[in-house]
Amino acid sequence: MTEIKEKQTVKPEDLFKLQALMDAKLSPDGKSVVYCVGNIEGEKREQKAGLWLLDIESGSSYRLTAGVKTDTSPAWSPDGKQIAFLSTRDGSPQVYVIPVDGGEAKPLTAMQQPVGGGPVWSPDGKYLAFTAGPKLETPPDPTKPYRVTRNVYRFDGIGYLDPVVQDIYVIPSAGGEPKQLTNDRLMNTSPAWSPDGQEIMFQASFDPHEFFPRAELKLVDLKGQVRSIIGASWGQVTTAAWAPGGRQIVFSGQMNGKPFGSKNDLFVVKRHGSVPECRTKNLKVGVNGGLQPDFPVMIPGIIGISMDGASALASVQDGGTVGVYRVALQGEEKYEPVLSGEREIVLTGMSPEKLLFVESSMMCPPELSVTDINGKNEKRLTHLNDEILNGLNFPTVEHLLYPGAEGAQIEGWYFKPSVGEAPYPTILYVHGGPTGAFGHTFNFDFQMFAGAGYGVLFINPQGSCGYGDEFSTAINPDWGDKDYRDLMAGVDYVIEKGWADADKLGVAGISYGGYMSCWIVGHTGRFKAAIPQNPVVDWLSMYGASDISAWLCESAFGGKPHEVPEIFRKNAPITYAHNATTPTLLIQGESDFRCPAIQSEEFYTTLKANGCIVEMIRVPGGSHMMSMGGDPNWRNQENEEMLTWFDRYVKGITE
Repeated sequence: MTEIKEKQTVKPEDLFKLQALMDAKLSPDGKSVVYCVGNIEGEKREQKAGLWLLDIESGSSYRLTAGVKTDTSPAWSPDGKQIAFLSTRDGSPQVYVIPVDGGEAKPLTAMQQPVGGGPVWSPDGKYLAFTAGPKLETPPDPTKPYRVTRNVYRFDGIGYLDPVVQDIYVIPSAGGEPKQLTNDRLMNTSPAWSPDGQEIMFQASFDPHEFFPRAELKLVDLKGQVRSIIGASWGQVTTAAWAPGGRQIVFSGQMNGKPFGSKNDLFVVKRHGSVPECRTKNLKVGVNGGLQPDFPVMIPGIIGISMDGASALASVQDGGTVGVYRVALQGEEKYEPVLSGEREIVLTGMSPEKLLFVESSMMCPPELSVTDINGKNEKRLTHLNDEILNGLNFPTVEHLLYPGAEGAQIEGWYFKPSVGEAPYPTILYVHGGPTGAFGHTFNFDFQMFAGAGYGVLFINPQGSCGYGDEFSTAINPDWGDKDYRDLMAGVDYVIEKGWADADKLGVAGISYGGYMSCWIVGHTGRFKAAIPQNPVVDWLSMYGASDISAWLCESAFGGKPHEVPEIFRKNAPITYAHNATTPTLLIQGESDFRCPAIQSEEFYTTLKANGCIVEMIRVPGGSHMMSMGGDPNWRNQENEEMLTWFDRYVKGITE
């Protein structure tokens, strides 16, 4: 008889057993898929990634590259015989090409600077486009003074901008010297060849004279002549695609003048310029929205265009789910869901007969699936983590709908742990944003907390995206009012249900989730422990020190600090920090340019000075989202630190 193993609760170390689907591309004939899988290896927890080929009909797959370093960003040649990709096997990322039917990968570039994006094949297969940083004859010396002239001169997760802004390059696919097409101090990314191969569309952001890194849409020809299609005076672009024939471009984005938190829409614009036509004006929720996971990869999605150019397929967030909608590009405004359900779906490929997509859920990290063009006959293609997941004991999920501030309907979820008995010690986890959202996507930390016996409450209060503009803009300019009341109403709800123990509550979150964690401990003593990570606490210091806050504060609060000083003070957790009595563990990345270290420092000092238990963990080199895409060794330490803090002050475990 086969021994049946007892399922285990999720432990912190289980994170490093999981594989991460990082990218996937459909072959030109729609019969095969190349996909990228990342994993953590060895005692040093090194991050590696390799490429795999999969036959859709049979479901069989095999490794295309060894993945001894990181092989990412695969792209099929137009004839389907080769795959270009980026690899760090010889140091910094460079472009490589490998035959599909076997053979060794060959380097196509050997540049001094790393390749940043692409590669993308020209329609005739003769060239590849990619992006790379400036040619630096003398690398900057970090020990010497340097001059700053940009409005925003550094950006979280990127670093100081001047040495790393990207330009568009092309190189013959048969080999040769790369040719630089742009040179303008902008961050030029997402190259996409026109169907006739005469121009490359790209997004240009980080204008040195702008405070907001909005992306413009531009075209460049092979002589380096650049044309602007969507400029900063119109608004910003998030994703774009060529319509068949190349006469039109379909893009998602937002016009200037919209309130902070407004949705993105789908637009059509002519190749040689026109007033963009909005195709989703009456769609309540936004195009290309997404949920907040904590898995280490955000898979890039696409806008898929039908062969006749009559419709587009794009991801649409609706509350705690993300599906794929078909949007009419001609005639009256029309849209309909093609793929839906309690999951998050990212479209990554499209042929005349098939849709390739990545899906994740609360209990499953991203996996690859395929369906026919109308969203029927879905077929799961990968099973990267089935063996591990099948051995784990997951929590029970309760879906919440309850009245929040001013009677608004609030959606949330509660994880009932598989160990212990109700009422459970409970952690309120607040998402980032505030225009982020939780829902049906994989969050390992939630599973880990539930595995340790905690109930996990996660809510989309007013200010969250996916519920319409009235909902997502409702907290402006008074952050900390309606959103706080929505969260506390959710805590009351799960206590009344008998699920959560009112005397054993903790709160945590990253970014805006850190902001609300700090806000909460300054307004109530009902929580026994708090763990704000990379929080905002003081809008005055944030305005001058953050990479986005000069724009964000003016947009959300209605003015500069000297224009609306009362709002900057009223909305700041530091204003109320002296009231805090909750034991608080601050976690701060020292290279966080979004919510710089001064934010945690101010809160730490104020709590210390007023007799509140507080500690701070500082992470050298840690960026704003270090808990998601940072060093795996730090991620492991972070999870252990959080469990230890909550066990000590929520559960009362003193060992």
